[in-house]
Amino acid sequence: MNMATTDLILLHPPTYYDFRKRPGIYGPISDVVPSTPVFEMYPIGFASLSEYLERHGLKVRIINVALKMLKDKKFDVERLIRKNRPLAFGLDLHWMAHVQGALALAEIIKRVHPGIPVILGGLSATYYHEEILRRYPFVDFVMRGDSTEKPLLQLLKALKRKEAFKDIPNLTYRDGNNGIRANPITYVPEDLNEITIDYRHMMKKVVRFMDPVGYQPFVDWYSYPVTAVFTCRGCTYHCKTCGGSSRTFRSMANRTRPAYRDPVLLARDIFNISDHLNAPVMIIGDIFQPGEPYAFTFLREMKKKPISHHIAFEFFVPPSRDQLERIAESVKNFNIEISPESHDEAVRKAFGRPYANPVMEKMIADAIDLGCKRVDLFFMIGLPKQTYASVLETVDYCRSLLKRFQPYDKLVPFISPLAPFLDPGSTVFEEPEKFGYRLLYRTVEEHRQALMMPSWKYILNYETEWMNRDEIVASTYESGKRLNRLKAEFGLIDRKTAESVELRIQRALSMMGEIDRIMALPDPGQRESALEFMRNQPLSLETYSMSTVCEKKELEWPTRFIRMNLIKIIKTLMTRRKPNVSGPSPASPS
Repeated sequence: MNMATTDLILLHPPTYYDFRKRPGIYGPISDVVPSTPVFEMYPIGFASLSEYLERHGLKVRIINVALKMLKDKKFDVERLIRKNRPLAFGLDLHWMAHVQGALALAEIIKRVHPGIPVILGGLSATYYHEEILRRYPFVDFVMRGDSTEKPLLQLLKALKRKEAFKDIPNLTYRDGNNGIRANPITYVPEDLNEITIDYRHMMKKVVRFMDPVGYQPFVDWYSYPVTAVFTCRGCTYHCKTCGGSSRTFRSMANRTRPAYRDPVLLARDIFNISDHLNAPVMIIGDIFQPGEPYAFTFLREMKKKPISHHIAFEFFVPPSRDQLERIAESVKNFNIEISPESHDEAVRKAFGRPYANPVMEKMIADAIDLGCKRVDLFFMIGLPKQTYASVLETVDYCRSLLKRFQPYDKLVPFISPLAPFLDPGSTVFEEPEKFGYRLLYRTVEEHRQALMMPSWKYILNYETEWMNRDEIVASTYESGKRLNRLKAEFGLIDRKTAESVELRIQRALSMMGEIDRIMALPDPGQRESALEFMRNQPLSLETYSMSTVCEKKELEWPTRFIRMNLIKIIKTLMTRRKPNVSGPSPASPS
């Protein structure tokens, strides 16, 4: 295919562009998500952007640059960019963890193709839109808000026709006089029925570009092809450190209430996946957030076509017995994910999760009684009012839960740090002192520079009045070690896995101590040469960031031995299908 006909190439950057040459200890910042600390998992919005733009006549390609770099140490990024000449390049800057990699890629693009526009999008890009355009000349546009499918279509058409940009909603750009113009965020869709995450579309794109790695969501996806469907954009909760809270969406994306996907379409999304992949499906967003009519409509649809895939439900607050019964009768293999954040109800309340332990414990008991295949609990370190001792008490609480619910062996607790950054735009980021935080980096450039530091302790952009960075790091490794031993004791992991995790924690602590010693050296040249020596050791620094406080496999829900329905996939590739979009059903929130 002649790449000159491609309108948009979406590139996903690594966290830190030079991770292959200058590795650091990024810490357990990605232990509880499928990706590595390179954060090679591109945003789910890439899929909806690609499908929407193609449906409207444009040609789009996704290239997971981070994953290509991760899988091939000799992969030449500049060569990839040089041989592709689309109408525009798009980069995601959704979370600040990608800021260094995104800006590095943008700079390479502009050096290789000075005349091709570079577009940034995502929540972090939205927050910093003016600073990005003011400081970094290699970025031409920032597309703001949580829904950019339609504005991006308008921008690409304007670029094609060489038209003005003044009427394109959500767009920040430079005017002809070196000034910066920020068009109002007026495109804020009230529902998500005109967009879709269509894995059939993605399969066809893989074949079109003969690039399975470029479209691969994360490093182990082909062996564990977990997928996701989304219920909404926006949120009704006010979690203090979250960049996706209701307050943040209101201030940054002009969203006053969530936009939901029609529950009938949501079920159809899952059926489309189940036709092609024999793998778990994660439902992103609490199905009860829009109210029971929405959730029950969705579950009635699911009941119409029983499937054996494991379906994971995310809950923001514990569901009732009646709600769980509806799930159990509609979904054969249901799993639960919930994030109490802390065992301490005062800490949880200060964070923004409004429920007590007895309510959660009743949910666990009900879920087990109703045949839930697995319950995952996620705890966090770095919260308001949380001390070092409180972190370790969370592990003690996990012990009491595991003991209470024996012999059920699918209650799996996890603990990880709030890292590497507090989200820009979150309540705590905006008013750190009010909530007991000290913000160490505020600007884009400060965060970009931080990601070049040799260990995650120095990357963290905050401390709290209850824990400094040293204590956040120490409590992370100590709680991780204790929880790891606890899982082995209760049979959640085998002894070999437990020993492997413990060894990695011990080595990470040792290396972090050595980095601290080097960072204290007064001579900058001495510091750099000592760090360079460490980077060249046979066990390189990134070794101490992979599955540090838990093993990645612990996150996985069951899959079948044959994970892909190849016959169905081939049929899909040979047929032209309509996208999964339509008008709202009667139960959709108004």
